[in-house]
Amino acid sequence: MAPPETFLLFSQDIPSQNLGFVDPRSATLDLNVAGKDYVIHQSPTILNRPGSTTGAVVWKITPLVADWLVRSDNPLWMSGVLSPASSVLELGCGISGLNGLVLAPLVARYILTDQSYVAKLVEKNIEENSPFGNPRQLGTTSQKRKGKSSAVHSKAELRFQPLDWELDEVAPSLTGNENVKSFDAIIACDCIYNDTLIRPLVQTCADVCKLRSANDDNPSDRPTICIVAQQLRDPEIFEAWIKEFSAYFRIWRVPDNALTEGLRLNPGFVVHLGILQGAAEIRNQS
Repeated sequence: MAPPETFLLFSQDIPSQNLGFVDPRSATLDLNVAGKDYVIHQSPTILNRPGSTTGAVVWKITPLVADWLVRSDNPLWMSGVLSPASSVLELGCGISGLNGLVLAPLVARYILTDQSYVAKLVEKNIEENSPFGNPRQLGTTSQKRKGKSSAVHSKAELRFQPLDWELDEVAPSLTGNENVKSFDAIIACDCIYNDTLIRPLVQTCADVCKLRSANDDNPSDRPTICIVAQQLRDPEIFEAWIKEFSAYFRIWRVPDNALTEGLRLNPGFVVHLGILQGAAEIRNQS
């Protein structure tokens, strides 16, 4: 699938979006998503630090994905992938937490994750925009890094959890609920830009999906769905991602007629869905 998909997408006339920031100079953004207003704090200062700090500001695709995710005619809702009982995990949420702010009121739980440097601002954005109340300490998470514990801050159904794709262990405790051992959906929004992070990202997606197949207590036979939205920038980076992703997942591209106008291919955005290879078979045999 990888070479034809890359050729098909990048042979289109993709308009320039520059890097894809909403406004990298402003410390505060006023955004309207799905008819609701949000005041989002971001950090141009952190963005300009050396190293990978791209999550410090809001990217153009994020409010578009958030708006698409909550539409009642979204195929994810119509097919039952998303429902009021769903548990959702977002990878690489960045400082805004916007997808979680918009979607969390409609699902059972939404876990935002990213590196710890975004924690202060994402928690501030949750506190100022969420209907769920004030953050509180919930405990720690199991990690590969020995001796390090991470505070988990809660917004009832909306929580932030530090998660490093290269260092941290994926465990059922990510759900924050001892009665919930896995997720119905994973969201990765514009996380594919650095070739060195492609393998850790895909491995983390696969590890989260494996929580569902390992969970004998979950009565659902539905596998975890991985939702990957991205801006088309570099064909080599895209091809590296889709080759790695297709090694673990069965992949479908969401057609334009199932997307909102802002997300369609013409503006240079694309959404893929993935199911871990063998996941359905494993669930049916358990």
